[in-house]
Amino acid sequence: MRLLVDMNLSPEWVPLLVTHGWDATHWSTIGPGNAPDSALMSWAREHQHVVLTQDLDFSQLLYTTHETGPSVILLRMDNEFDAAARDHVFAAIALAEASLTAGALLTISGHRVRLRHLPISPSSPQP
Repeated sequence: MRLLVDMNLSPEWVPLLVTHGWDATHWSTIGPGNAPDSALMSWAREHQHVVLTQDLDFSQLLYTTHETGPSVILLRMDNEFDAAARDHVFAAIALAEASLTAGALLTISGHRVRLRHLPISPSSPQP
């Protein structure tokens, strides 16, 4: 699985994700830091990457557009540098990998994980 790490996350995520067996790229190596979220989504869709972010706008884009991709992993964590929190993230991604490959929104917060398959139905609760 290929991951695109959003600008709001440290580039330090890339080698950690690679260590866990995923192909990872930080947006700063691809496009401008001030690119709109829609540009990242388009690039990720075109290049078959899953977006890893802390930005709620990505889940909102999936909700409003009813797109089937790209998949998004939304981190809702207080400290992205906490080792235990990162281990929780890696475990959640590993468990959801098949769904993320097919099209999903994975929200990870604290010790809670929520997986929603894409497209997000207009009748389902808003993210």
